[in-house]
Amino acid sequence: MTKYEKAMRPEDITRLFVERSNAGDAAGVAALYEEDAVLAYPPGGQTVGREAIRALWEKVLANRPRFEPEEPLPTLVSGDIALTSTPPKDGSGARAQVVRRQPDGSWLRLLDQPEFVTPPTR
Repeated sequence: MTKYEKAMRPEDITRLFVERSNAGDAAGVAALYEEDAVLAYPPGGQTVGREAIRALWEKVLANRPRFEPEEPLPTLVSGDIALTSTPPKDGSGARAQVVRRQPDGSWLRLLDQPEFVTPPTR
């Protein structure tokens, strides 16, 4: 198994996600999630568990998308749980993640809402 840099601050996960995605490393992206994490993707659906997240990212990264770093909003921390978020560069909606501190002090994603767009008002 590849030895990956650990996220020692909640904010590190976003940087590591961009680096690993741009390198085409689906296993590295999945390593940022807890074993039973829930990813709200594809749109309107959910992907549950690190292995399913890895398989999903293999498909996504096969198209070689490029991810740009996004400036994080302030992190909210309560004990071993934190909420991280970033405003997408295109200005649409928001991204939010719940992360949990692991026994070794590192952080992993537990819940990931990568795209949230407010529905149009009628």
